[in-house]
Amino acid sequence: MISRLAIFGATGDLTARYLLPGLAALRAAGHLSDDFRLAAAGREGWDEAEFQRWAQAQLDRHAGHLPAPARQAVLAATRYHQSDVTDPASVAAVIAGDGPVAAYLALPPAVVPAAVSALHDAGLSPGCRIVLEKPFGEDLHSAVELNHLLAECVPEEQVFRVDHFLAMTTVQNILGTRLANQVLEPIWDAAHIAEVDITWDESLALEGRAGYYDWVGALKDMLQNHLLQLLCLVAMEPPLSLGERDLRDRKMDVLRSIRPLTEADAARRTRRGRYLAGRIGDRQVPAYTEEEGVDPARRTETFAEVELELDNWRWAGTIFRLRTGKALSRDRKEVAVRFRPVPHLPFGHTGEAHPNVLRFGLDPENLTLDLTGIGARARDLVPLNLSARLDPPELPAYGRLLLDVLDGNAALSIRGDEAEESWRVLTPVLAAWSKDLVPLEEYPAGSDGPVPAKM
Repeated sequence: MISRLAIFGATGDLTARYLLPGLAALRAAGHLSDDFRLAAAGREGWDEAEFQRWAQAQLDRHAGHLPAPARQAVLAATRYHQSDVTDPASVAAVIAGDGPVAAYLALPPAVVPAAVSALHDAGLSPGCRIVLEKPFGEDLHSAVELNHLLAECVPEEQVFRVDHFLAMTTVQNILGTRLANQVLEPIWDAAHIAEVDITWDESLALEGRAGYYDWVGALKDMLQNHLLQLLCLVAMEPPLSLGERDLRDRKMDVLRSIRPLTEADAARRTRRGRYLAGRIGDRQVPAYTEEEGVDPARRTETFAEVELELDNWRWAGTIFRLRTGKALSRDRKEVAVRFRPVPHLPFGHTGEAHPNVLRFGLDPENLTLDLTGIGARARDLVPLNLSARLDPPELPAYGRLLLDVLDGNAALSIRGDEAEESWRVLTPVLAAWSKDLVPLEEYPAGSDGPVPAKM
């Protein structure tokens, strides 16, 4: 385990909400030693005291449930550097020290290539690691170029393209539920499963993130990375182990099996939308184009939906629907596995058989199974629901990812070829949208999204 971490972009939202709390959680759980050191690099011309006050406020706000000594230990281990991430000399000053360092690039996608080049020119000692956030690149071409840059810096096994969804307890439980239960694996195929809906709907609107979101949009922010990774876990063949190579190889098989979309397919099987003004609960939300920092000319989408099919033995004929949206009526974050109906009901009855749906709730983390049963009157069919709430994890998702980075365990990070293949899947969608072959629909904030929604 290495004991030094450098965060570039350390005064941003990602560091405030997730990285500092993740480190505090590691300390509280006994995973960080007294030797741990954090170099926090940002553009702000703060002195050490100003940064410490800011970091203390973020830890109090986002990690107030953790013991105060753990939060204070993270602050004591941290030193602030005003730094230009594109300047090799400035970067070298941040990563200077004894032993290898993990350089975490908590930066906008457009800045990452220049930061990687600066790390290369600054000189990384043997054993150093580079950590990158999603989206990896801005399209297929930029992802390929970024992989080439990284290969000049460090070996592939020292590159961590992190996706915090893969560290969520329920996401990992998808594999556990599938592979550890004999009742499910024999029916985990197209003969029994009609559709899989992978949904990340949020009632949150832009929340001051225009500087990032307006350049990226829903498709690149969520669907190209997080939701495609969930698809891989649902659809992959059983791996020999959950080790780095076996798990990544099976995920890559899924991505390669996704049927290529033509632009005509994209026009027919994708949707995009943008929210108008509306009310969500007791909040009045302005239209997306009226949010501070938004350029309406970019036509950035806040809702994206894509239907995919897999050309392989297990899944031919099953629809995989990936959907994400902001400023919707409710939070709905789940993987819903929808089974085909039974071929025949052998008894007289009133009512219809209710669809069998296995739902993996992602936030909050739970598991439910919708079934059909017989009611109080023997002729009545009624819905049955079995549910289980998972125990809270020892570590939050970012705590788990940071631990893996420091330990050198890359199983839950994205391999370079995976990142490129994910862009290949969605390149026709980006092309069709850029040509306006798919209309940019509008929906009121607080609604269920563009109408009619494909559910």
